[in-house]
Amino acid sequence: MSIEFMKELIAQYGYLALFIGTFLEGETILLLAGFAAQSPAFNLDVRLVILVAFCGSLAGDQTAFFIGRHYGRRLVARSEKWRNRADRVHAMLKKYHEVLILSFRFFYGLRNLTPFVLGTADISILKFFVLNAIGAGIWAVAFTLIGYGFGSLLENVLTKLIDNVHHVELAILGLAALVALGLWLRKAMRRSR
Repeated sequence: MSIEFMKELIAQYGYLALFIGTFLEGETILLLAGFAAQSPAFNLDVRLVILVAFCGSLAGDQTAFFIGRHYGRRLVARSEKWRNRADRVHAMLKKYHEVLILSFRFFYGLRNLTPFVLGTADISILKFFVLNAIGAGIWAVAFTLIGYGFGSLLENVLTKLIDNVHHVELAILGLAALVALGLWLRKAMRRSR
């Protein structure tokens, strides 16, 4: 999803787009909404951006938790990939219990899966709700204010990253190929000695 598309969603649908975006994932759209709140062209109030982002994030994670609570064990049992991911989350839960529940939304790749897997764990609904609400509040305030304070800089960086992701992927692939070639050459030279 491009930055321009998300900006258009915010301009056209405002808080509804923000709620849906934060319900599903959220960091990029929340940063853009924070940036939009400082611009008169978008007509967004920064306090409402925080509130809507909090509600969207909390609702999305609570939904994932309840899906995990009711269907998670069966779904996880069907897939080796999901079992491995669930095992990692459960291991992190044993080690970092409350900290994991408070902070999972700040780590890319953990946001969508973790509340689902936590639903399969022996965590009370009330405990998850309270810790999830605290985490959602901190996340909503932090990302909104980052977008509000550094919006134009972040917009330029995000636009370049998203628009040039293909070039970055090719560069990483090329670098990996060079490293692999170098390792292969080194191994071949050692064998020849």
